[in-house]
Amino acid sequence: MRPKRSAVIATHLVLGVTTFLFVFPIIWALAKSTQDLGTSVSTSLALGDQFVTNAWAALDRFGLGQMMGNTIFVTAAVTLGKTVLSLLAATAFVYFRFPFQGLAFALVLFTLMMPTEALIRALFDLVGDLGMLNSYEGLILPFMASATGTFLFRQHFLRIPRDLVEAAQVDGVGPFRFLRSFLVPLSWNIIGASAVIDVVYMWNMYLWPRWAATDPEVMMVQVGLVRLLSEQQVNHWGIIMAGAIITMIPPLIIFMLLQERFTRGFALSGDK
Repeated sequence: MRPKRSAVIATHLVLGVTTFLFVFPIIWALAKSTQDLGTSVSTSLALGDQFVTNAWAALDRFGLGQMMGNTIFVTAAVTLGKTVLSLLAATAFVYFRFPFQGLAFALVLFTLMMPTEALIRALFDLVGDLGMLNSYEGLILPFMASATGTFLFRQHFLRIPRDLVEAAQVDGVGPFRFLRSFLVPLSWNIIGASAVIDVVYMWNMYLWPRWAATDPEVMMVQVGLVRLLSEQQVNHWGIIMAGAIITMIPPLIIFMLLQERFTRGFALSGDK
């Protein structure tokens, strides 16, 4: 049965409006990032020729370049740590038996449902008592464990045929070799999906870096963008939007590189 023409038109209209609502802020930011101070405070969306000047001001004069370096380092460290720990935790939950295993996994899922904002005060006190405020350790270590990653890897491992596990045991393959030689090669799509989630989560994090890293030497990029607004007597939207556009690039590159694995990682027909 062919859909009615009116239904098709209505569907395309809704999709078009929704797409416009998502894309327009990016178009506005791109246009403003190319304008000088006088034009950037107006409603004009005309493209200017000041993008390089504005971007350099954001990166150098306001220190956004160093903050991007800090954020890249912290994001890479957290993503790597989360991936490794999630793989190990999921392996333990699926292939080992230990007391209160079900309760332990339930507690992992409980942390998944609890927002970071609910724990931030206690976390701040703990990190402060350990002397890790204004340090990379204070930004990295609290987020090394991942309930999301553990859950994704566990569900994936449960779909792997038990015959493979039994064959590996017969051949005398130890747990770490089994993880390295069998589970990891079968899990690249899940690893890619988990990495994209972790990169975007850490790159966009604002509240914890705002509390834990007030020193410009370790400050992260989202806090730096807010500083662009507060440190100017008159907001130069060209500089602010140029900084925003530049900070979008690294996670966008990661997503484009891992897009296929991200999609496959969440597909119902994932690797077996």
